[in-house]
Amino acid sequence: MTFQPNPGDGIVVNGTAYTVGQHPAAPGVAYAQAGRQGIVYQLIPVDGELHEAKALKVFFPKFRIPAMVYQSEHMGNYREIPGLQVSSREVLTPERNGDLIAEYPDLLYAVIMPWIHGCTWFDVISDQRNLGRSDSLMLAKALAAIGSSMEQRGLAHCDLSAPNVMLPFFSEVKLPEGAAAVELVDVEQMYSPKMDRPDVLLAGSPGYAAHRTVHSGLWSSYADRFAGAVIIAEMLGWSDPAIVNRAWGESYFDQHEMQTPCERYFLLKKSLGQRWGTRIADLFGRTWDSQDLSSCPTFGEWLIALSSLSEEEVVEEAQAPVAAAAAHDDNTDEARSETAQEVPAEIMASLGIEPGTREVNDNVVGRLFHQARDLEDAGNLSGALEIFRSAYHFVKKDSPLEVELAAAIQGLEEQLRPAEESSNKGIKALLLSRKFMLSTAAAIVILAGSAITVNQILAEKAESRQLDAQRLAEQQAQEKEEAARKQEEEARRQQEEAAQKEAEAKKAEEERKKAEEAKKAEEAEQALKEQEKAELQAKYEKQAKYEAYLASLEEKKKKQALQEKYDNQAKYEAYLAQLEEKKKRQAQEEAAAREAAKAEAERQARARAAQQAQAAALQKQRSQNVVELVALYNKAYNAQVAGNKDRAKNAAREFIELYNKDKAYYKTVGKMSSRLSNLQQFISDDSHWIPKL
Repeated sequence: MTFQPNPGDGIVVNGTAYTVGQHPAAPGVAYAQAGRQGIVYQLIPVDGELHEAKALKVFFPKFRIPAMVYQSEHMGNYREIPGLQVSSREVLTPERNGDLIAEYPDLLYAVIMPWIHGCTWFDVISDQRNLGRSDSLMLAKALAAIGSSMEQRGLAHCDLSAPNVMLPFFSEVKLPEGAAAVELVDVEQMYSPKMDRPDVLLAGSPGYAAHRTVHSGLWSSYADRFAGAVIIAEMLGWSDPAIVNRAWGESYFDQHEMQTPCERYFLLKKSLGQRWGTRIADLFGRTWDSQDLSSCPTFGEWLIALSSLSEEEVVEEAQAPVAAAAAHDDNTDEARSETAQEVPAEIMASLGIEPGTREVNDNVVGRLFHQARDLEDAGNLSGALEIFRSAYHFVKKDSPLEVELAAAIQGLEEQLRPAEESSNKGIKALLLSRKFMLSTAAAIVILAGSAITVNQILAEKAESRQLDAQRLAEQQAQEKEEAARKQEEEARRQQEEAAQKEAEAKKAEEERKKAEEAKKAEEAEQALKEQEKAELQAKYEKQAKYEAYLASLEEKKKKQALQEKYDNQAKYEAYLAQLEEKKKRQAQEEAAAREAAKAEAERQARARAAQQAQAAALQKQRSQNVVELVALYNKAYNAQVAGNKDRAKNAAREFIELYNKDKAYYKTVGKMSSRLSNLQQFISDDSHWIPKL
């Protein structure tokens, strides 16, 4: 009988009475949660509190593995680890729970364990539920602590994903003091050096599996590092509404994006850096760029980095470079910053600036933009850059004007500063500083306050440009003279080197010719010696060939005679061997015939015995089925008497199904045909009363 309980149904497991819980969102439906390996039902103890509820996990047939008993006994050693409450498990076995399994065969090797109250991390992501900074930090630290404790014992969950991370922290049920904020479930795939490798391995869950390493399945002590880092990053990122709104769906990342330079990765890493610091962002970056699971940061590294954060602290990466830039500001910048701090709100409003925002009247921004272009055309790059920066902070975000201003600022910075300094001091870092915001506000006030002030500034800038141009011309003249002098010296040096190289080349050519003549004479003498040696060698070789020919003739005669003797001996030995082989073959054939006759007799005897055993087994099975048919008929009768027509119909259908398997035989047994007729009538008309036979 399949296990399909209804809310309120009673069940006794290992001497404890439970009732099946009701789903809070679906009255009349049992509280059950389906997973990849089975279905988990909530069991509420008859004598106990709600927080003492148990979870009964009924596995699908593929995952009903006898080794689950040993695995659960071993996992019991880890029940004290915070976050592994479900490792306190009991497996239903035929030896201990035979009656219960006989009634519900689906419960074979089912597991009973603590029920974890609260939602899953999957629920938080799917609902796009924003978290506070303190909640995000607390959840991330709790998960890192669980992972660190497991790693220290050589353990790994091996299927870490959003649905398997429970959050008792958000439970509406009052939990005992000291309950963990995060719990892990679905621990059947857990890795331990002391446990055997599971028969079926999972390859990780979409959105959390590292595609570079996961192929045939996860089962190692490093298996949780990548997925755990992604979940920790999600927990921290869920305090940022921008990250929540960019989530793919059931997880932040789409599986196809894993370990790729995708937009979601850069957004999340940037958010982590701005809100939690560069250390957290670097840990996530190391994880994302890792080539294998062992090179991912450990949970201990995550825990140390998270423990150093404050719930109230707001980290801004950009302040460090801005502070360095501010240290180099001159006295004029400081004075202007002080003036900006004292700008009255009514003056700011008259300029079209809303306090606390970056929106400003378009006319003011346009005037600043054109004045900066005029200064740039006039050669005053530093003045143009300052006004561009002032205007940039107050344009609308992502507008075309913002893009144009950003490009202008970057171009001027590259011209005014060395490449390395420009790369270290980005536009965004400077624009985020409070000092610059105040100075830009003051600049707008000064530039927009009166046209006379602007004209005076332009006049002073023009005079400054003339002086700069004069100094530049003098400097350029000096540089030209110096360049001409260096050019003359270089030409003279090149002429001297060319003459020296020509003399050396002539000398080398003469020496080469002498060496070639000496080499030719030596080669001619050597050739003469080689010719004489070759002629003498040819004579020796001719004599040696003749002597070898005579020796070969003599040797050939000896070999022929000896070979004939060997051939005759071999033929005689082969004849004797054939006679012996023929005798052996005849003896083997006679023995094989005897063995075949004996084997055939034994086979026929076994066939007769098998037929007899099969007939006896069939008779025994039929007898057992007759007993079961009578029991099913009585069960249907008792159910009808008790008023449970559904259960009576189920028993009637089971009777008919079993009866039809051997219909010809059961017709001859007692009142089976009468029972069949009554049950068929009852199924077609449940008002028909089943007689007691």
